[in-house]
Amino acid sequence: MAALRRPLQLAKDVAWTLVLFTYTDFKTIFFPVTVFACVCAPVASATRLAQGMAWIWLHLLQCNVSNQYKTAREDAVNRPWRPMPSGRVSPAAGHALRWALIPLCVAASLVYGMDVALVSAGLTATTLVYDEIGLAGHWIGKNACAVSGYAMFEIGATKIMGSTPRLDTTAILAILCSISIILTTIHAQDCPDVAGDRAQGRVTFPIYAPEGARLVILCATAAWSLLLTRLWHMNAIAGVLFCTFGAYVGLRYYFLRSVAADRQSYLVYNVRACLPDDLWLVAR
Repeated sequence: MAALRRPLQLAKDVAWTLVLFTYTDFKTIFFPVTVFACVCAPVASATRLAQGMAWIWLHLLQCNVSNQYKTAREDAVNRPWRPMPSGRVSPAAGHALRWALIPLCVAASLVYGMDVALVSAGLTATTLVYDEIGLAGHWIGKNACAVSGYAMFEIGATKIMGSTPRLDTTAILAILCSISIILTTIHAQDCPDVAGDRAQGRVTFPIYAPEGARLVILCATAAWSLLLTRLWHMNAIAGVLFCTFGAYVGLRYYFLRSVAADRQSYLVYNVRACLPDDLWLVAR
């Protein structure tokens, strides 16, 4: 019995370590992208849904291991519970895992066709230029990589979950809207991490322009709310509610500036970011 308990405990520890690598992005990438792909595809079957979710998580693990391997100093300040700063995973093991995940992700994507494998390769390329070339160090490169990364996640998941890998016109428009919103507001995720980013030597938008970054969030959330209510032909009640929610997100970021408030605001931001496309697509 003791001999059986040991491998079970090891398996449990490994699983929990992998979850810790991806934990902070469940709310920012895993669930929003899953919901987006579900209504964008639409989902062909429960099996396809599960496969799409597994694909999202595996690629999220790849991105996070790579990023966390390069930002151990930042994580020691902002998220000391993560596997590497907490000592659960050594730097050598983290290095080996990050490179092993690249062929694993591409191989898993090939099961769904060459087009999905190319999406996986695109996400890997984005991760490499973000971490290895150093685009993460400046807000322009950081935001560009965020747009590319989100696009790859959304395209890959939608192709896997749907009955056909071909994206229709509505799905393409929804993805374009999504990445446009991300391009103009993704620096919202950097607001609570200013201390850690400074320690890492990064120049994020909230560090480069503390007041301007929050003003952009305020104006962009309001502008996108108005534009998307027209684009998706929301009725008057839905439009007013959505615009009110967008204004609430922008006002939170502008007036509530503590680290705790920014973390809560980012949760609200992620709910708001996937609402317009999802609500319209459900009704199409």
